Amino acid sequence: MSNKTLLATLTLGAVVTLAGPAFAEKLHAKLDAKSEVPANTSAGTGTADIDYDAATKKLSWKLTYSGLSGPATAAHFHGPAEAGKNSGVAVAIPNATSSPVEGSATLTDAQAADLLAGKYYVNVHTAANPGGEIRGQVTK
Repeated sequence: MSNKTLLATLTLGAVVTLAGPAFAEKLHAKLDAKSEVPANTSAGTGTADIDYDAATKKLSWKLTYSGLSGPATAAHFHGPAEAGKNSGVAVAIPNATSSPVEGSATLTDAQAADLLAGKYYVNVHTAANPGGEIRGQVTK
């Protein structure tokens, strides 16, 4: 192997190593009516599978739900709040009127810190439960 070939091979290897895949933080939320504040009697349930890429501050999600009292009117990430506490909307989940719904958003540094500290929850709203029908805390 010539020096030029060896140098090209080593350079290419370094570029591939440095440009390797980013590792997203895997998060999850299990949604139900008893987690709402105050709790309600809905039979609805749901899950949110969430990825957060710290390098790009990109939050991505797949929200799935069923058994609601009626069509979902909205869904959001709320925070900062611990389980059992309420908070305002932090990140909207557009097009959540049918399940499943996927999307993404770019977070601020403060939002990212709250998300990773477990201070976000996912809330699905309906006409019968405008404050939220099912809810789940985002956890690692």
